[in-house]
Amino acid sequence: MEEIEAAGKQIHAMYWKAMHLMEEYETAEVTQFLEKAREAGLVDTRKNMTEVHVISCIGNNEPINITMIADKMDLSKASISKISVKLQEEGFIRKSQLNDNKKEIYFRLTPKGKKLFMLHEDLHQKGKDHFFHFLQKYSLQELHFIKRLIQDITDELEQSLIDNGKKDTK
Repeated sequence: MEEIEAAGKQIHAMYWKAMHLMEEYETAEVTQFLEKAREAGLVDTRKNMTEVHVISCIGNNEPINITMIADKMDLSKASISKISVKLQEEGFIRKSQLNDNKKEIYFRLTPKGKKLFMLHEDLHQKGKDHFFHFLQKYSLQELHFIKRLIQDITDELEQSLIDNGKKDTK
């Protein structure tokens, strides 16, 4: 029993170290991404990554409306509406209507929005490539265990957020 407790303590310490390193890594990646976007003349102020992810959601699903963006991003329609107004004013997205539905407003990327979208996609692709290369050192059986472990961690964290009233259950 002492060995299990000791292993649990070691895993807990490694988990928190990994969380802190992941936060540091993500901050560095975001900073690098925003610097590239500034160098390309796409942004002149600090861009909120949620705004960039809205651009990405639109780029991956255009044409798309506010409700669909909110559902895909797990954000409120009010948040998406506020962000979309800002992105329109900055020239990243434009409103459009479908030929068969003049009532519903949809969003599409402008050329400027497409450039930022592609820069963001490149960042994600490099991250995926690096991660898949990292996973190659594990056997299929180990990968199944890792998948189960990460799913269990995700489920536990989501449930904790719900229990503490910090996440909607939708």
